[in-house]
Amino acid sequence: MQPPTGQPPAGKRWHTREDSGIRLDARLRWWHDDEPIEHPKIIELFNASLILDDTGRYQLRIGNDWCFVQVADAAYEVRTVDVTPEERVSIRLSDRTAEVLDLSTLAAESDGVLTCRVKQGRAKARFSRDAQYQLGQLLEPAPEGGLLLCAGERRYPVALTLDELAG
Repeated sequence: MQPPTGQPPAGKRWHTREDSGIRLDARLRWWHDDEPIEHPKIIELFNASLILDDTGRYQLRIGNDWCFVQVADAAYEVRTVDVTPEERVSIRLSDRTAEVLDLSTLAAESDGVLTCRVKQGRAKARFSRDAQYQLGQLLEPAPEGGLLLCAGERRYPVALTLDELAG
C-alpha cells in the first residue's frame, strides 16, 4: 500500500505497513504516534490480532490488512491460569488463545511480576494481577526448599523463590 501523493496535513505523517506508528509498551499498553489508545474495543481487537511472524516481527493482522508494530517487552498478557483435567497448568492469553504453561520459563521481573515464554517459546507474556494470584494459589513450599506448583494430585518444581515473588 503506497502512501497518498503530496504532503500530509500539518502535524501528521503518512503511515506504512513498515512504519505504522503503533506500539505496545512494556506495561502492555497500546499507543499510536505517542498517543495512548484507550478505547476498550480497539484494545481488545489489537490484542486479538497481534501475531508473531516467521521472521520474529510482530504484526497486527485484521482481515486482509496488516502492519508491523513495535513491541517493547512482553507481547501478550496471561489473563487466566487453569488446571486441566490432565493435571497440567493452562494459561489463557490476551490474544484469546490458550496453551500449557511451560514452567521452565517462569521468571519474576524486578517488580515481582511474573513472566513466561509462550507461542512455542518465541514470545514473552506478562501475568496480569489476577493470573499471578491464580498461579500463586497453586504454589506451596517444597520440603527441600523452593516451591512446588500443585495441579490436582501432581506436584511440579518451580524455579522461583518467595523472595523473587515478593519483588
